Amino acid sequence: MDLKDIYQSVIDGDATQVQTGVKEALEKGTAADVILQQALIAAMEEVGKRFEEGEFFVPEMLIAARAMQSGLALLKPYLVEGGIKAAGKVAIGTVKGDLHDIGKNLVAMMLEGAGFEVQDLGVDVDPQKFVKAAQEGAQIIGMSALLTTTMSNMQNTLQALQTAGLRERVKVMIGGAPVTDAYARQIGADAYAPDASSAVRTARQLLS
Repeated sequence: MDLKDIYQSVIDGDATQVQTGVKEALEKGTAADVILQQALIAAMEEVGKRFEEGEFFVPEMLIAARAMQSGLALLKPYLVEGGIKAAGKVAIGTVKGDLHDIGKNLVAMMLEGAGFEVQDLGVDVDPQKFVKAAQEGAQIIGMSALLTTTMSNMQNTLQALQTAGLRERVKVMIGGAPVTDAYARQIGADAYAPDASSAVRTARQLLS
């Protein structure tokens, strides 16, 4: 198996083949960051593209992202050892009162697939937890809500970041079914991402 095969296995969502390919590539002496960039990240970019073009849907994206993560898990120790710098540090969570996690999980996986270091805060996340993540070095705070009733907790979190004196230090990105670009502007968030694929592009733009 070569990098092209690993790339294809990610797109196909075949985790077993991805792991086999990554192990073989490492045994052959291929650098971990080369496998990451040319096979895993490249494949997830293609998956994102297919999603935006309507060829792939959420289930295909989830399966591909899981396959990518299985390969990434094998590469992580080598990447750490090689001192490979992440594309950026993102803390992501579903806001307080909201227990929906499929969209958030997909965004987290897509960000990991794009080379970001992701801290998943889970669901029902209190504003102070987001503040703590910002204090610990998160460059982007990602918030998700699936209910109109919990959207106001995005604003509460932004206020908590402001109160803690951290608002200037972090970029805030929001998303979820009821969330809109207009709402993001209204509450003073830096960006709105309608789906997992655009979340990756948006995160890159926020840090560029």
